Amino acid sequence: MNFPFEYTSGIMIIIGGFFFGYFLEVSGLGSPRKLNAQFTFKDWSIFKVMFVAIVVAAVGLWFFDLFGWVRLDALNVQTTFFWAMAVGGALLGAGLAIGGYCPGTSVVGLFTGRIDALIFMLGMLIGVFLFAILFDTILPLYVAAKGPESQTLSQLMHVQAWVVLLGLIALAAAGFWLGTKMESKQNSVIKAKDLDITDQ
Repeated sequence: MNFPFEYTSGIMIIIGGFFFGYFLEVSGLGSPRKLNAQFTFKDWSIFKVMFVAIVVAAVGLWFFDLFGWVRLDALNVQTTFFWAMAVGGALLGAGLAIGGYCPGTSVVGLFTGRIDALIFMLGMLIGVFLFAILFDTILPLYVAAKGPESQTLSQLMHVQAWVVLLGLIALAAAGFWLGTKMESKQNSVIKAKDLDITDQ
């Protein structure tokens, strides 16, 4: 169900994308310095923003299902392949830490004139092409260690969805507490006003 945006979805995507990129940039989250600071545990802003987004989306979907606006059992849940996700996650983490960008922030960086963002995007394209070329070779790894088929955490653990939500919120709270404590100890939070585009 796309109501109330079913007839204007293209326009809404453009508008939403514009504001998403704008707020990423003005908040400083589009800077590679922010991402590097997250991976060195000096600035937890990205962790906090991402976890807030995850919790809000999860709680929102739960309420939508509760009120009958969205059926959670109709959502597509991918089957887990442990080796593919472990190796892919390690490569992604290394790429983010080394490059200083994620796919979304690299686009923001490109449109603000950062050359390193362009190089990062070119590297991503090379990686995509290499994956396509080598797919048949790595297919055995890609489908190895198949996990639960199309199951959510609540289905896998045989508990109500709200129990998983409470666990997610508790995990987020613990992460916020740890991150804030480490930031305070090191006094290492990078503020958006301190980010100069020439040294990003």
